[in-house]
Amino acid sequence: MQYNRSFNFSAGPAMMPEPVLEEIRDEMMNYRGSGMCVMEMSHRSKAFQQIADEAEADLRELMGIPDNYKGLFVQGGGTLQFAMVPMNLMKNGKAVYIETGAWSKKAIAEAKKYGEVIVAASSKDKNFTYVPDCSDLDIPADTDYVYICENETIHGVTWNKLPDTKGHVLVSDQSSMFLSRPCNVSDYGLIWAGVQKNVGPAGMAIVIVREDLIRDDLDPKTPIYLKYKTHADNDSMYNTPNCWAIYCCGKVFKYLKSIGGLKEMQRRNEHKAKVLYDFLDSSKLFTGAVVPQDRSMMNVPFITGNADMDAAVVAASKAAGFDNLKGHKSVGGLRASIYNAMPEEGVVALVDFLKKFEAEHK
Repeated sequence: MQYNRSFNFSAGPAMMPEPVLEEIRDEMMNYRGSGMCVMEMSHRSKAFQQIADEAEADLRELMGIPDNYKGLFVQGGGTLQFAMVPMNLMKNGKAVYIETGAWSKKAIAEAKKYGEVIVAASSKDKNFTYVPDCSDLDIPADTDYVYICENETIHGVTWNKLPDTKGHVLVSDQSSMFLSRPCNVSDYGLIWAGVQKNVGPAGMAIVIVREDLIRDDLDPKTPIYLKYKTHADNDSMYNTPNCWAIYCCGKVFKYLKSIGGLKEMQRRNEHKAKVLYDFLDSSKLFTGAVVPQDRSMMNVPFITGNADMDAAVVAASKAAGFDNLKGHKSVGGLRASIYNAMPEEGVVALVDFLKKFEAEHK
């Protein structure tokens, strides 16, 4: 059966690999002889336990997660993690945050509810179009952790060199670049990612946390679900988890393994991002919004320099079968999110469309 699928450049929820969607379709009505869909299945059943166990094992293999780290599947998405991180890690009540865009700003605002937040570096002075130098940060000795958003979805900047935390725990929001390239998990104390951009459907976050950071001496008023220890002690099954998201993510993990893992995924992502950035650098109408050394492989913001022209591009792109090229409402312009599941042919087709639009609007 052929499906009329569009090239979806949404920042999330985003495209999923077609082979994964086809597998999900084939198992929808009767998962492996169980007589039911995974959405109908008890999370305490043997069938679902196997799904969850395989998902965690495959993730650990893909990322090379060390034995002293827990992999957690937590409901609530990224916004909840803005609160869970300080609630669980602020032992001394102090944390350092690096401000590189909209999502690190939101994390900073949330963390301030739980303790002192020191913004040690920021790129606000140039509208978050670069990553500040973090090779010699002023970090107080009693800092609990240093927090970064490793890829800013809205502003399109990414970290290619991690900050020098001077021995302090590094926490990273990897939502919009999770599993897009190899990651040395040991460099971090905690990694979290909302899964709806690069891995699966919305409604869940994956948390990878070093075991010594999982505390039991939290404020007694901390809701039990918001303690990492609750999830770690119960293998993410304290309550009914987001079974469907875990199932879909597990399919994506197996797909990534089948194509050669994260090194191959990085190769593909670098190649297709180069197609788009090379065009933007040669265009006389369109301009990339981020300095070249800090450009994201996943989220590519660009502009014409004229709001009306940007709007005309969006309108024309919809008519041509491209979805979600409008930039975020907070920054305007245009943005193409080209996550793992976006095929190279989609990026090539977008560049061909932009070339044609430029030729017609000289």
